[in-house]
Amino acid sequence: MQLLYNIAAILIGVLIIPVFMVRAVREKGFVERIRQSLGFFPKHALDKVEKKDCIWVHAASVGEIVATSPLIKEFRKEFPKSPILVSVVTTSGYEMANRIIKDADAIIYFPLDLPWLAGHVLRRIRPRVYLPVETELWPNFLKTARELHVPVMMVNGRISDKSVKRYKHLHSILRDMIGTVKKFAMQSPIDADYIKRLGAPPELVTVTGNTKFDQTYTDVSAEEKQQILREMCLTKNEGIFLAGSTHRGEEEPVLRAFAAVRERHPDAKLVIAPRELLRTMEVTHICRKAGFTVATRTGLQKTPQQDVDIVILDTIGELGRVYSIGDVVYVGGSLVPHGGHNILEPAAHGKAIIVGHHMFNFKDTYALFKNRDACITVKSGKELAEAVVRLFDDPAHRRRMEQETLAIVQENKGASRKSAVLLHEMLDKYESAAENLPHVRSTQKIANLQTYFIDLVHSKEVHGVFLHLLLAVLYVFSLIYRQLVNCKLAGYELGIFRRKKLDCFVISLGNVTVGGTGKTPTAQRLARDIRDMGYRVVILNRGYRAKWHGDVGVVSDGKRLHMDAAEAGDEAYMLAKHLPNVPVLIGAERAITGQYAIDHFGAEVAILDDGYQHWQLARDMDILLVDAVNVFGNGYILPRGTLREPISHVRRADVCLLTKVDQAAAGSRDYIRETVRKYNDHALIIESIHQPRCFIPLDEWYENIGSEGIDVREMGGKRVVAVSAIGNPASFEQTLSDLGAVIIESLRYPDHHDYAEREMSDVLEQAEAKGAEAIVITEKDAVKIPPAVVRAKWPIPVYVICVEVTFQSGHAAFHALLEKKLAAARGGKLSTARAEKEG
Repeated sequence: MQLLYNIAAILIGVLIIPVFMVRAVREKGFVERIRQSLGFFPKHALDKVEKKDCIWVHAASVGEIVATSPLIKEFRKEFPKSPILVSVVTTSGYEMANRIIKDADAIIYFPLDLPWLAGHVLRRIRPRVYLPVETELWPNFLKTARELHVPVMMVNGRISDKSVKRYKHLHSILRDMIGTVKKFAMQSPIDADYIKRLGAPPELVTVTGNTKFDQTYTDVSAEEKQQILREMCLTKNEGIFLAGSTHRGEEEPVLRAFAAVRERHPDAKLVIAPRELLRTMEVTHICRKAGFTVATRTGLQKTPQQDVDIVILDTIGELGRVYSIGDVVYVGGSLVPHGGHNILEPAAHGKAIIVGHHMFNFKDTYALFKNRDACITVKSGKELAEAVVRLFDDPAHRRRMEQETLAIVQENKGASRKSAVLLHEMLDKYESAAENLPHVRSTQKIANLQTYFIDLVHSKEVHGVFLHLLLAVLYVFSLIYRQLVNCKLAGYELGIFRRKKLDCFVISLGNVTVGGTGKTPTAQRLARDIRDMGYRVVILNRGYRAKWHGDVGVVSDGKRLHMDAAEAGDEAYMLAKHLPNVPVLIGAERAITGQYAIDHFGAEVAILDDGYQHWQLARDMDILLVDAVNVFGNGYILPRGTLREPISHVRRADVCLLTKVDQAAAGSRDYIRETVRKYNDHALIIESIHQPRCFIPLDEWYENIGSEGIDVREMGGKRVVAVSAIGNPASFEQTLSDLGAVIIESLRYPDHHDYAEREMSDVLEQAEAKGAEAIVITEKDAVKIPPAVVRAKWPIPVYVICVEVTFQSGHAAFHALLEKKLAAARGGKLSTARAEKEG
């Protein structure tokens, strides 16, 4: 069903292009509407809301914007630090929103619900919650909301008879859309019953009332009313008959009614507000044909004139205020079978209201006013004339209707406040639920071409023809890359390319995937264990992203640091910072840095950090790390996927270490073991977990290398914001959750990202807005924080989580194997030295 909908949407989009071209010429602002609807927003239009946890409220046109106006005010009170985004569909709605909604941080046109477009815009903005006003449900947009785990709450919900019948034809799409909404705040019991009939769970449906009762943008003082009368040249009148939102076929009976009033009240005036501004000339012609003098609102603004019989309102978004000058109001769309228009705008001014008998789009509101004799219903032009004349002739009757109208409006205020409170409750419940924590909290803070491709190649499933074509191209390149890797490795294995040999025991530590598997903390633990066995051990790191360039860079001589994080690269610096008596060297050629370590530090053991693919150097032990959380990536080789080389290359490993097994999904460990054994029947398989050791305040972490910080248990129950720029942020977030921390937001930056002061200020602002008690970062992030930020006194504490690797299953066997091989290597070296001496 979704496929059929998408095909229909695309076909309609193509067929409607000629109509759009005509409207682009005729309608002011239509070109900008189409640009934004296609996802091309003005520069800086989304700066305040994009990936900033905004509240996204969508209102289609003018009527929904009127309902949205009081909602936005209440949302601002309830969520004072959350950005608010308002989207609309129509040009008139856009102009109205910019005029009456002052509390919104951004106002845009809603994207067309095409299969790739709606999702792209939603992913770009990534709101905290999406709130469609009335019945603005779009299948592709809501499908992406489900995928991104963005909660949806319908506000001021309204379902007409036609909508109920129309939606039922959508079948599975309807079920998906209804299933996406977490809360239905409906205008009336009738609307609540309709949405339940469409499949909404009764426990999710609440009647809050109509927010249009709360609107105040139409409030007009006595002075403002006189100004409107002067501008429309209506100061001299014997009563004003106002026909609002009229449709084709309604102007004629309105004019007959006005003619009847003029027989008894010669100085009465008429204001007509056509629902469609494009009909202004048509309505003007109809009025003149009926024998009346006519002027338009815009024409009078340019050239004021007196004694016109009829003024045609040809402006956008002004009707709500102009209703204030009417003495008798007819609300259009109701004498013809359109379904009527909302009577609350004239009601807010306490007017005597007349409607036709076609009010099925506003059943509940209409019934409320009708049952209290606050509006008059007519079935024909004749009845309309009689009702208008009676109200002009009987001021007492008119005043009674006006008082009843005002009473109804006053009694029904408060829907906006109820909706805001309901939203707060829904978000608290949704975001605190354990199953939603991994989804609600994660926000990619920097989106560019690089991060787009990283997300794409990590995906195991993609949607859309274009993405499938793009991945097909990447797959072809991955086949080429695979052959190059195989040829290069074969060259070393066959002796075509020579490997260099160091006069020490060499251990390579690495993986076959891109991204974090825990190499750095594992190298740290391995080096510490070997050091404690009594061996002189060094770590040889390639110095990724280091500013230092040369053959050999000494980050640490084991006694003190010789480089900072920027010079050494964050991984090498982290290793040096935590490993006293273990020199750490950087350089692209590990044979050169290794020989330097032997000559200057007497190295007996060299650990190649991230050295599984460094085939230029012979090694005595290959340790392969496999992330038990992100098992072998997505199964594809670069650039289609995240594998550095084919999975079959696990055959080279002497030891296979499964990392983070405590966070692994059910069956993952068995799958990894089966895969390893498929290609390698001799490797020792062991397991490890990453255990948090302590939380250290950021400033203390910088000043005191040996700080113990605070106990990890003290973070339990605290509301925290997690910030990371690492290969596997999900593992970091899971660790915090396992400690009992309540992650209210996780801000993810690209791996190895250098933080700017502005970014950290943004982090603090978001943490304050969400009521966080702490901000938690990793050690890899701590080295990238600007010194000015470290020295600043933040109102929310920033903690660095320090983790350590603990070996689990297979640890004893690995320790014994390592001791045996190291002892044999030392013994062999001693025997060689003795033989050389005796010789």
